Amino acid sequence: MVNRLADSTSPYLLQHADNPVHWWPWGDAAFEEARSRDVPVMLSVGYSSCHWCHVMAHESFEDEATADYLNAHFVSVKVDREERPDVDAVYMEAVQAATGQGGWPMTVFLTPQREPFYFGTYFPPEPRHGMPSFRQVLQGVRAAWADRREQVGEVAGRIVADLAGRSFADGAPHPPGGAELHAALMQLSRDYDTRHGGFGTAPKFPPSMVLEFLLRHHARTGSEAALQMARDTCDAMARGGIHDQLGGGFARYSVDRGWIVPHFEKMLYDNALLLRAYTHLWRADGSESARRVALGTADFMVRELRTAEGGFASALDADSETADGGRAEGAFYAWTPQQLAEVLGEEDARLAAAHFGVTEEGTFEHGASVLRLPGDAVADAGRVEAVRAALFEARERRPRPERDDKVVAAWNGLAVAALAEAGALLDRPDLVEAATAAADLLVAVHLTPAGRLLRTSRDGTAGPNAGVLEDYGDVAEGFLTLYAVTGETAWLELAGQLLDAVLRHFTGDDGSLFDTADDAEQLIRRPQDPTDNAAPSGWTAAAGALLSYAAYTGSARHREAAERALGVITKLAGRVPRFVGWGLAVAEAALDGPREVAVVGPAGDPATAALHRTALMATAPGAVVAVGEPDTAAAPGAPDGQAPDGQAQDGQAPDGRWPDGGDAAPLLRGRPLLAGRPAAYVCRNFTCEVPTADADELAERLGVREAH
Repeated sequence: MVNRLADSTSPYLLQHADNPVHWWPWGDAAFEEARSRDVPVMLSVGYSSCHWCHVMAHESFEDEATADYLNAHFVSVKVDREERPDVDAVYMEAVQAATGQGGWPMTVFLTPQREPFYFGTYFPPEPRHGMPSFRQVLQGVRAAWADRREQVGEVAGRIVADLAGRSFADGAPHPPGGAELHAALMQLSRDYDTRHGGFGTAPKFPPSMVLEFLLRHHARTGSEAALQMARDTCDAMARGGIHDQLGGGFARYSVDRGWIVPHFEKMLYDNALLLRAYTHLWRADGSESARRVALGTADFMVRELRTAEGGFASALDADSETADGGRAEGAFYAWTPQQLAEVLGEEDARLAAAHFGVTEEGTFEHGASVLRLPGDAVADAGRVEAVRAALFEARERRPRPERDDKVVAAWNGLAVAALAEAGALLDRPDLVEAATAAADLLVAVHLTPAGRLLRTSRDGTAGPNAGVLEDYGDVAEGFLTLYAVTGETAWLELAGQLLDAVLRHFTGDDGSLFDTADDAEQLIRRPQDPTDNAAPSGWTAAAGALLSYAAYTGSARHREAAERALGVITKLAGRVPRFVGWGLAVAEAALDGPREVAVVGPAGDPATAALHRTALMATAPGAVVAVGEPDTAAAPGAPDGQAPDGQAQDGQAPDGRWPDGGDAAPLLRGRPLLAGRPAAYVCRNFTCEVPTADADELAERLGVREAH
């Protein structure tokens, strides 16, 4: 027997390739081995930047005696939750149902038929804080398997039956309306931390999707309460230790309610979502702080997460090497007063300590502090910037956290959307170029000839795992955003291909959505969950992309699918709005239309560019924007209140062309110049306003803030 992880594409699995544990990757072979040996399976699920995963690996999986026991009495299977979110979701649901909590590393004991019967997360090497040791757990499971097999089978059967009975198919017959969205806002107001921003207590996570809902709700209703919650939360996070004050970007979460001490891993999905949220906050109220944070986050993503192939790596580790050769969480990021003085000298060190909240006692561990902005800005901004630059340069010489360099399709879709939008709105064409390069990689490596997505790649080589619903929804969202920014029709067509796959392979007869395709590996249950976790759920990500695509094409089929998917949000809006933030944001777009803006004019014409930029600055929830050359023949009735002729009603044909054989995107059909000048057409619910050639007038129609 040997460890079988050496050929994995997952950096997390490769971290365990030298363990004395005889690890198997997830697959039929591992369970066949368990059947032939008549032993249970020990399933361990984690990810590369998970601190406690590293701790358990060092304490138990690198220990020869523990490994010998595992190898003798179990088949051990290691899973990267980021490669196989479906496996993680199914067994995490069982862990949470049985124990009331979950987390990683996740430890689940299975029968050879893949049925779970005992659960846990991290287990220490010796009994601690009321937890049994990992060895005690192993001995107990082995004894139960040997002496109480019938009871184990009954427990496993009940768990599988319970999971099979869970469903989110029972949604309302309509998307959330104004009443449900107002109820969501009221519940969020009750959960809001008025002192520190954000929602709940500790640990406190960036409420990225809720921020998008609040900004869209403000745009639709004028609610100052919604805007204030979004603004204050963004400001509190930007000032806190969760925000990297030197290099930009955000850590995974704060261990305290005041955003002071983060859990230091930096994830692509968090930074992509927060980049978009801060960009949208700047678009809504002109906050210079929001603009600065957005650009700093974008620069961090490109500088530290971009791969040689143009995609974006998954994460930076929380741990890094310390001065004594060990490893510790936050070692790369934390500072003592003495370390400041060594870099800056005594005088500038005092300024830095006051500005960034570094104290003798420390705010973190071992007298070190996490940099934050606890007070008012120092008057000499130039001196502060010089200090920041010097500290950043010195930090670059420290041992760096390891990087999980696998490319996850869904998270790269989020990055494409965020970078494309930030680049266009904040006048950074290099960010649009980075978004385009990542999208090109997704097409070249992750998209199969059959129009299906693969979940991950590494070093330009695709991994073996099929894409899940969030991959399709988030990549489609990225492509649609790139189309809005660039006007390149190929991105709209590619989004259509992905969304047609969603309709064919991920959608139930009742309109509910599944996380895995109908032809994917069959697990003990087909996972399905509309609630957000660290990123939008696949369910609501797909609903948002379906809604936008329908607005671009006029496809009734895609619109109806989006509305049916949003039915479950109607029931959850007032109960758990913190966990359906993106669904609420999509519902805001559906309630507003969404607005459809077609800008026609010669490429390179300053008037065309002005109208296009104004359209992108729209705060109207979920507004879609198309830009292109004018159509030479106006569709009858298009200027005076009717949808243009030729808009597709059923999406794309399989060959990638539009159903009527035309090459132009449907939203641009029948859109001529206005008296020879570039023009913008604003439509909603198949009704179009009179076109305008005036950017100021367009801004007024779309709720664009003045003086951008």
